[in-house]
Amino acid sequence: MSNLKYQLKVLMDRNQEGSFGVKAERKKVLFLIAGQLKEGGYRWSDPKSVKPKHVSHLIERWKTEGLSVSTIKNRMAHIRWWTEKVGKASMLPKSNNGANQAISLDIEKRCYVPTESKAKLLDMEKLDKVSDPLVKLSLQLQAAFGMRREEAIKFSPSFADRGEKLVMKASWCKGGRSREIPIRTERQRELLREVHRVAAQGSLIRRDRNYVQQLKSYERQTSLAGLNKNHGLRHMYAQDRYYELTGWKAPVAGGPSSKELSPEQKDKDRAVRLTISNELGHSREQITVQYLGR
Repeated sequence: MSNLKYQLKVLMDRNQEGSFGVKAERKKVLFLIAGQLKEGGYRWSDPKSVKPKHVSHLIERWKTEGLSVSTIKNRMAHIRWWTEKVGKASMLPKSNNGANQAISLDIEKRCYVPTESKAKLLDMEKLDKVSDPLVKLSLQLQAAFGMRREEAIKFSPSFADRGEKLVMKASWCKGGRSREIPIRTERQRELLREVHRVAAQGSLIRRDRNYVQQLKSYERQTSLAGLNKNHGLRHMYAQDRYYELTGWKAPVAGGPSSKELSPEQKDKDRAVRLTISNELGHSREQITVQYLGR
């Protein structure tokens, strides 16, 4: 392990905020960045020594490699975390396409609007092949409530179930953002009764396992059952909610595009998108484009 990688590891160990998935991605990206800086001839070990020229080098490399705007922006989020933790957040422009006296980021805005739906239904025949009852319930929670995988594994019904809504604990959620999800149907309530029965006062992590071990079981069982790309369950939840709240299908599912909506429908569309964004654990209306189209 290079000196910079080691010091970044120390920095991450001291700052443990975020879900397991966020921390794992942060480690992967920052270790990659440390290696790329070394390849670029920058051989220093103190994370506090990061400078605008290092960020410029990385961005130029990533653009040359043809990485998508989305990937570059995701990596920039981890660089911003790094600079914030060493007290140098101000060295970067607030906007990813902004500039200051030291650096011009010039990362264009994401403009990708999906034309094909990634939504998927939970295949019940394949679900029957899953032998771990906790994994099976996690998958059903993903489908019924649009949860992320980590949330559905860490889910504790005794904490979350508040009658007419689920309260998702911050430590389960991406970015540490707690949120509420409405309980709307008898089918959802029936599923929750089963989760209560199985998990009792605990979570959907087996008592003799930690989260990482349960995650590996989830990955193994879903792979064997042929249940892949389960983030599509979240897309289906979003599209179902959109139809339920607007009365028409989402654009990516064959519904009218934004240009085809009346002014009144556009107002409703925006309000519904904000509702869905909050239920999914986001805070921006724009992110719903990835689930619903535009």
